[in-house]
Parts: sequence; structure tokens; C-alpha cells
Amino acid sequence: MPIPTEVVGSLPRPQYLQKAYADYDAGTITRDDLLAAQDKAAEASVTNMIRTGEALVTDGEQRASSFATYSILDSLGGSGLASNLVADGQYFAIFDDGHHRQLPRLTKGPLKYQTYAYENFKKSMPYAEGHGMKQAVIAPSMLYLLYPLEGEVEGYTREEFVEDLVNECEKDIRGCFEAGAKRVSIDFTEGRLSLKRDSRNKWTGSELLQTFVDLNNKVLSKFSPFERTNIGIHTCPGGDCDSVHSHDVPYSALLPSLFAINAGYFLIQCSSETDKPSVYQSIGQHIRKEDRSNGVVKQVAFIGVTNPLSPDVETADEICEQLVEAAKYIPKDQLGATDDCGFSPFSIDVKPKHQGPDFAREVAFRKIANRVEGARLAGESLGV
Repeated sequence: MPIPTEVVGSLPRPQYLQKAYADYDAGTITRDDLLAAQDKAAEASVTNMIRTGEALVTDGEQRASSFATYSILDSLGGSGLASNLVADGQYFAIFDDGHHRQLPRLTKGPLKYQTYAYENFKKSMPYAEGHGMKQAVIAPSMLYLLYPLEGEVEGYTREEFVEDLVNECEKDIRGCFEAGAKRVSIDFTEGRLSLKRDSRNKWTGSELLQTFVDLNNKVLSKFSPFERTNIGIHTCPGGDCDSVHSHDVPYSALLPSLFAINAGYFLIQCSSETDKPSVYQSIGQHIRKEDRSNGVVKQVAFIGVTNPLSPDVETADEICEQLVEAAKYIPKDQLGATDDCGFSPFSIDVKPKHQGPDFAREVAFRKIANRVEGARLAGESLGV
């Protein structure tokens, strides 16, 4: 079987769509105007990704305010915020370049999604004209941060919140499969960030990693082993405005816990690591093989072989070399290729290292095409 490839999910929104989001928040265009711009960008994203040769494509999350907030916000400016959420919540992350992203705060129960990923998926699926598609969803562990870190919401216990959160996340994933998605990946960038202990961002020093792992496993327990083979987990040190939030956290601190999540595959940032062999070795040590007696499915590690934060396009030969090196440590039947991160997880992202989002989109499609070809070359080299 050839080395499989998979995109994480997002693409930079074209400049006209980013302007539409801003104009919508400013009240100068209608919601129908915004939806029309989203449709145009989503169709172009699907069409161009199919041309890369990627087996499963996405619409680049063009309709999502961000990977983290699509379920609770229509735009990063706050449009569509539910009445039981307010905008003064915790920082999700403070990035290395100094900018930050903030989550809303829950003020009363129950937690309910405003938009499900499968709703956006259904709108974009016709553009694929039968080509396979996947969908990314947000992890319950990210939305766990909507609840105050200390104390409880009046009339809505943390236990009640977690039950609602798990149910909503299950509904989101199951709805994607029912709509026709072949695979669903769960964005879990907060996993690595939870180990950073950033004094400016209190939750990162609150020992939440095990809580996060348990939350994701509660959701995954709702699915059969067969279903879980097509549910993945994505981890990275962030990727917004060409900056990161937790690249300084060593993978050795995360990977043992990461592979304790009962998912079938993992999309793991690797190409921008300075010591890739040590990461490959750790993956090989901790990735699990099938254990039917305990309901454990064989896990596959899709290693990042392109860096979405850099405008430099990796060649197919360079990608092949990374995969052949990784195969020294990771079993070949548990190895795949991906990108380090989504190419633009937030809807407003000027992509400063790329001189703007339109050029960044072109670069993204070239990187994906080279990844597909590089994986083919590596498969030939490895005899798989």
C-alpha cells in the first residue's frame, strides 16, 4: 500500500474573502454577501486541491471563523456570538510574534454549537463532484477553555458542561461522516501548548494535558473501533500569521500522552523541528499497534513534511528524503505524510512572510502537490 497523504484542513482565505469578513463585521455588507464570498472561495479551494492529486480534499475551511471558533462564532469580530457567551474569555494562545487569540467565556448553560462542521461540509461537497473529502473539527479540549478556569458557572456545573461538550463534539464528528466525509480529524493544538507554562496565559500552567486527553477519549469512546480508524488527531505548535505558540515545548513531553488518545491516526508537525530524527524515534516508540482484545486500533502517524509558515516550497525529493528517514524509526505500515499545520487556521490572516494571503494560497497548493509526489517517490524507495 502506498504511503498515504492527508491535508490538515485549512487554506488561507483570499484577500476578497478576508475583506468580506471585515466588511460584514463593520455592517457594510449583508450576510448574503458574506456567504457568496465564502461560496466562491470554497469552490476554488476544492477545485484547486483536487488538482494537487490529494486523495481527500477540503474546502480550506473558508466558511469558518477559525478552526477553534467555527461552532460558536460567525466571524472573528464577534458576529453570531451566542447569548450565553461573552467576549472576555481566556486567551487561547499568545504567539511568539506577540499577537494573541482569545476565546469567549461561558456565562450560563447549556453549551450548544451555533454551527456544526458538517453543515459547512454539506455546502462544499457538491464542488468535489465525487472526489473524496475529509473534514476537520475542533477538539472538546479547546472548547473546555470556554468554562472559567476556577469556580463554576452559576446553575451549570463543570460536570454538566463536560457532558454537553462531549455530546456536541460527537454530534459534530458523526454528522460529518453521515454527510459523506471519508475521514475526520480533530484539531488538538492545545495539547502541546498545555505544557508551555506561559505566565501570561494562566491555563497553560494548570496541568490540563491529562484532562484534555481524557476529554478526547470520552468523545472517541462513542465510536466503534472501525469508526475510529478514520478519526484522527492533529497536533502542532500553532500556525497563525506565520507565527507559533509552543514550538519551544519538546515533543518528548507530549507524545506519550498523545498516543494514549484512542484515535486511528495522527497528523503531526515535524518538518519545522530542528531534530527530526529524535521526533521520529519518539513517535516510533509510542505509537500503538492494533490490540483487538483491548479495542485499540492500529495508529498511523502522518508526519509533517511541509511547513505552511514558510513561503519556501519543499521539493518532492526533499519530502521523499524526510519520509525515508522517518521510516527508519516508524513502521512503514504506520507512516503517512501531511503538512505541519493547516495553512491558515484563522479567517483573518495576512500571512506576513508570504506577502499576503493570495500568494500564500498559491504556495499552499504547490506544497500539497509536492507532498503527494514526494510520498509516491518515498513509497517506491521503501518498496511499499
